[in-house]
Amino acid sequence: MDSVVRQLLRTKPAEQIVAEGGHGEGGELRRTMTLWQLTLFSVGATLGTGIFVILGQAVPKAGPAVVLAFVLAAVTALFSALSYAELAGTIPVSGSSYSYAYATLGELVAWVCGWCLMLEYAVSVAAVAVGWGEYLNHFFRDLFGWELPAAITHSPGDQGGVINVTAILIVLLATWLLLRGASESATANAIFVLIKIAVLVFFCVVAFTAFESGNLTPFVPMGVAGITAAASQVFFSYIGFDAASTAGEEAKNPKRDLPLAILLSLVIVTVVYVLVALAAVGAMPWQQFDPETTEASLALIADRATGSTWAGLIISFGAVIAIASVVLTVLYGQTRILFAMSRDGLLPRIFERIDPRRQVPVANTLIVATFVSVLAGFIPLGQLAEATSIGTLFAFAIVNVGVLVLRRTQPDLPRSFRTPLFPLTPILGVIFCVVVMLGLAGVTWLAFAIWMAVGLLAYFLYGFRHSRLSRSVR
Repeated sequence: MDSVVRQLLRTKPAEQIVAEGGHGEGGELRRTMTLWQLTLFSVGATLGTGIFVILGQAVPKAGPAVVLAFVLAAVTALFSALSYAELAGTIPVSGSSYSYAYATLGELVAWVCGWCLMLEYAVSVAAVAVGWGEYLNHFFRDLFGWELPAAITHSPGDQGGVINVTAILIVLLATWLLLRGASESATANAIFVLIKIAVLVFFCVVAFTAFESGNLTPFVPMGVAGITAAASQVFFSYIGFDAASTAGEEAKNPKRDLPLAILLSLVIVTVVYVLVALAAVGAMPWQQFDPETTEASLALIADRATGSTWAGLIISFGAVIAIASVVLTVLYGQTRILFAMSRDGLLPRIFERIDPRRQVPVANTLIVATFVSVLAGFIPLGQLAEATSIGTLFAFAIVNVGVLVLRRTQPDLPRSFRTPLFPLTPILGVIFCVVVMLGLAGVTWLAFAIWMAVGLLAYFLYGFRHSRLSRSVR
């Protein structure tokens, strides 16, 4: 029993984790990403989802105070982002918070964190893809006067859906780009991000022309509980800022660029989210946001503000591009985390195999794409978004604790970035994550408990016996 406990708590030296960076079975990952590309990667993984898809579902929970919900979620993300920045500059590898936990809290906690990241990344890709068909239909309706049938644009049991073919299609498109290489994916993402920022600026201009201050009264109709509940849901919109940390083994100068990219991306998306949310609730009374029918809420608001469909057409086009960008970057992050876990022996070796010509984990990418496609095709959006938030918050809390532990156990380890106001910042990060988690519904907690139970079973059936760290010690 003592031997088992020691293995569960055994940490992997940070120096060893860094030394193994970039290496996989059959080849190496290629370092091509600059600070600009890393920042846009994080922005691409973050900006768009919460505004284009989740906003219409969060407003009924908080009313006009949804603006404060975005701020609360941003503050929660900021504390964790500062901790991410420190650990990303110290341990710049693909495993993100999984690798940080392995270096600080031990193998079992690292596995739990990695399992949560599967919920954060793979499931969030599916959730985003589900909303893509709604905007694609709005775009087709305004441009051509027709739309795709509900049977192939909605999940089973959701407004006549049978299988969400459009969600599967966008996942397959992102997969094709990822298989072409990391540099090519980063270039495509940069184009996507610039387009969607321009479209969101356009929306703000249009919506503010129809802004009515009366729509903001009462500002907090659901009380503080409503703000917390909405923040728990829109926190889903901030999970992308850590995407840069998953590119640690493909960045040109990771120790300098990763912390900067994480913090810059969070600032950019927070400013945009708050402005767009304020413009939206000012242009349309919050009571008219129906979570069942306003997944394309920004396009509807733009149409009402202009009295025509041309503005909504532009918004819908921007949403189609924005959501494609999120799917691309988050899918990338998931494959790189699985790559790191496989390299440690906690997952089958197929996930660490690198194609020597393309220098990307091809089999890994195809497996993840298949899994995500099934989720996107058959599970409704709301259930996915809430499940993703709780997994993300748990992983963020672990990162904050990891900073506290690593500062104590290895105070002299070279750090390119140090979390300010230590230890207050990571402690507040943990507290804020717990507060937002408590705002989630009971059914979400139940789903999370089941997910964790399955994860622990998988670890003891496979990871515990195949751990390379444990085998090397024996």
